[in-house]
Order: sequence, then structure tokens, then C-alpha cells
Amino acid sequence: MTFVIVAMFTVLALGGAIFAFAGAGDRSAKRVNAIAKPQATGRSVKTPVDAGLKRKNVQALLKEIESKQAEKKRSLTMRQRLEQAGFANANPRVFWMVSAGVGFLAALFCLVTGQTLLVTALAAFTVGLGLPRWALSFLKGRREKKFTAEFANAIDVVVRSVRSGLPTNEALRIVAREVPDPVGNEFNKLCEGLKVGVTLEQGVKKMFESMPTAEVNFFGIVMTIQQKSGGNLSEALSNLAGVLRDRKRLSGKIKAMSSEAKASAMIIGSLPPGVMTIVYLSTPGYITLLFTEHVGNLMLAGCVLWMGAGIAVMRKMINFKI
Repeated sequence: MTFVIVAMFTVLALGGAIFAFAGAGDRSAKRVNAIAKPQATGRSVKTPVDAGLKRKNVQALLKEIESKQAEKKRSLTMRQRLEQAGFANANPRVFWMVSAGVGFLAALFCLVTGQTLLVTALAAFTVGLGLPRWALSFLKGRREKKFTAEFANAIDVVVRSVRSGLPTNEALRIVAREVPDPVGNEFNKLCEGLKVGVTLEQGVKKMFESMPTAEVNFFGIVMTIQQKSGGNLSEALSNLAGVLRDRKRLSGKIKAMSSEAKASAMIIGSLPPGVMTIVYLSTPGYITLLFTEHVGNLMLAGCVLWMGAGIAVMRKMINFKI
């Protein structure tokens, strides 16, 4: 009897084990499929469709803005260059007349001092085309530096105005009235455009054309995205002001670290013309052959070419853009 009971329990145990291991694979597969596939219930499953569409819209908008800005950089007219330098009402014809007059004065000076025709032509070409463009570039850079120094504070004014309950247009008018130029002038032109029906997107694009800096680009992107996609404008502009201050801090750090290299480049670049001037003042007959002889003129042209290339290389090495 005992043997029969033990045999019966053994058979039951073996049968249960065989049944469990034989159907384990099917049941595990069914459980995985049941967990992986969403079950059809009465409740609606929420999916992040809106967030995905918003992200796609923002990416498409950024690509559109970047492509338009790249096209505008490639096709820059002289009127736009004058506007970027601060001469909004200047006529390009006046600029070309001034360039021709400066080139004529340089050629007249070379003829009076008895220089050859090659030296006269090179001086007129260099001074007539190079000097006015360099002056425009210098004025443009100085204006952009003044704008960047006050732009973060202007954005803070907009943030505080929006948080206090004022509309965006009124916040922009406060910046135009309170912040000194050139920031106030640019925001004033933006507000004047908004009064006559220009959209905010077109206004910030016009501002970027007049002040082509990365800070204005960031501001235009934030304002355009907020207008089309919505969101908290004050928080976005507050983050932008923090980014602009971090960029300014990093720029100052880079300037301090590269000051030694810049001083060395200035000394190396000024040595050849300085030594040439000293030799000309001490022994004029020794160096006037470079100006009176044809071979000397060729040597001077080669020196100017190689010195210009060296200065350009050194400038590229010591200038950092962030």
C-alpha cells in the first residue's frame, strides 16, 4: 500500500513537471506579446504627438531661418554694408566718390614725390579700394561691440516688462526709449515697423540685416519660435540673456589668453616697415633704389604681397570667434 501511494505521487509530480516545462515557452511568449502590444481598453492611450509635431515645426523653422541668412550673407549690397556701419541714410554713390577721391589723392602724392607709374598705380588701387572698405569694416566692428555690450541688458528689460504684465510691443518700446544707441536705435526701427504693419518675424529679420551678430540671430530665432509655437516668452528670453552673458564672459577670457600672441603678431608685423622707415631716414640713398629701379619696384611688390599674406595668417591664428 505504501509503495502504491509513493508511486502515484511520483507519477503526479513527473506529469506536473512535464506539463509545466512543455508549455512554458508558449506561455512566456504570450506574456511578452501581451505586455509589448497595447491592449484595447476603453481608455484612450496618450501619445506625445503634439510634442513631436512641435519639435518638427521648430526644426523646420530653424532650417528655414539659417538658409535665408546664408543667402543674405552671400548677396550683401553696398547699401547694406553702409547701414551695418551706422550710415543708414548714406548713398552708395557717395561712398564710391569718396573712394575715387582718396585714390586720386594717393596717386597725386606718388606723382609729386617722383614715384614710378607702377608704384603710383598700386598706391591708388590699394588706397582707393582698400582704405574705405577697411574703414567701413572698422566702424561696423565697433558698432557691433557697442551693441553686444548692451544687448543682454535690453533683453532683461523685455523680460521684466513681460513678467510685470506688459505686452511684447510695449516692452520693445521701453527698450527703444531707455537703452542707449545702437541698441535703442535698432529697437526703435523695429517698433516703427510694427506700427505700420510689419510682422515681428520680418522686423527681427530686418534687425539682423542691420546688425548681423550671433546675439541678434538668437533673439530673432527665439521671438519667431515663440510667436509661431507659443511658450513662455519671459523664460525663453531670460535663458537667452544668460547665454549672451556667458558668451561675453568666454569672449573676454579668450581675449585675455590670446593677448600675448596678439602683441607678438603686432611686433612682428610692424618690424619690416619700421626698419624700412628708419633706414630711409638715416641713409636715403641706400633704400631709394627700391623706388627708382624696376627691379626694386618688383621687390617691393613681392614684399608687400608676402607681408600681407603673413599678417593675414597671423590674424587668422590669433582671432577666435565663438
